[in-house]
Amino acid sequence: MGRYRTPTVLAAASLLLTALCAGQAPAAAPPGRVGIDPVIAEKLDDAITAAMREADIPGVGVGLWIDGDDAYVRAFGTSDKATGVPIKTDMHTRIGSVTKTFAITGVLQLVDDGEVRLDAPISTYLDGVPGGGQITVRQLAEMRSGLYNYTEDPRWMAALKADPYRSWTPQQLLDIAFRHPADFPPGARWEYSNTNTVLLGLLVEKVTGQPLHTYLEQEVFEPADLDSTSLPTGAEITSPYVHGYTNFTPDGTTVDASQWNPSWGWAAGAMISTVDDLHSWVPTLVSGRLPDGDRMLEPGTQAQRLRMLPTGHPGVRYGLGIADIAGWIGHNGELPGYETIAVRLPQDRATMVIVVNSDVDGKFGSLSSLIANAVTEIVTPEHVWELPAAAQPNPVPQPSTPSTPSTPSTPSTPAPKPAPSS
Repeated sequence: MGRYRTPTVLAAASLLLTALCAGQAPAAAPPGRVGIDPVIAEKLDDAITAAMREADIPGVGVGLWIDGDDAYVRAFGTSDKATGVPIKTDMHTRIGSVTKTFAITGVLQLVDDGEVRLDAPISTYLDGVPGGGQITVRQLAEMRSGLYNYTEDPRWMAALKADPYRSWTPQQLLDIAFRHPADFPPGARWEYSNTNTVLLGLLVEKVTGQPLHTYLEQEVFEPADLDSTSLPTGAEITSPYVHGYTNFTPDGTTVDASQWNPSWGWAAGAMISTVDDLHSWVPTLVSGRLPDGDRMLEPGTQAQRLRMLPTGHPGVRYGLGIADIAGWIGHNGELPGYETIAVRLPQDRATMVIVVNSDVDGKFGSLSSLIANAVTEIVTPEHVWELPAAAQPNPVPQPSTPSTPSTPSTPSTPAPKPAPSS
């Protein structure tokens, strides 16, 4: 494919790729990073299983790869509470808002091809967007458009809870968003909104003339060697898969959500992948280079992606469909029954992927963040994963309850969980 030209050698990204491919170990672990040896692995085992017991998490998959060290790849607990089948890292899981990293990669490829301009108004490409003449493609990718997040609409939330098997079209989702006034003028501040990424998915379709899932399969998944990653067109999930458990139900009971239809997330959160595929994807996402060394994106476009701006929340910055949380670059994702983290700590040459098959509300907030915090406290103590509740990109706040601008917490009395937005 013409897009993937052999790169010229460029400074940091090339050095990182060379060290990764050659398997060269540094003389010593960088300051603030602990190597993975049997003692550290045992500490990680103990910390993860303790967190699972405390939060009553059915299953967790964890991968931690530090270039030059032995990998730490573990699966704990069950993928299916009905049968007791153990969870494994090659099982398919719903990855929520990690989908955004793929969808916006597609947009940035079109920027490289000269088909899309980041600073052009979205009205250049799509009709019907309120204020679309003032909202740029860049602002949509940066979460700075001001457009209302459709997953915060109380009527939509009630409809999803009443019928989680319902299929939603992108236009139906946008119609919900556009019934509301903008939250602020374009570019005024950062606010997470799935509406932004749904629009960008439609942009890819309009410019390429292909369905989004087809474009991503041909231009992103295949070149990146992601054989187990897909954007479903309905409720399907490839076997073997992880069952996800949620209490986002009318009466607050916990159910298996694995067959629920994620079309309401679409470009913002409907994708399926595995721990193993995400391990391969994250270095490509952060470096802009494919596993064979060719470019996924031109260096200048990749630099634009990684231009992280403040979100107003300590330790959290956001670029073009990509976040920087305590130095970990990538994205997290949540939707009923599933939580995922897929991130890279470039200075420590570390990749971390976490999947959790529950989002059941309790006193711990984000369960994937609970696991990530336990892992990073041991292995990267100077870059401990902390995601304040107010900056959490995925959950939808209860319409009757204000968001809590603190570390994730919920009342001790369980309540039906609001649907995560991806």
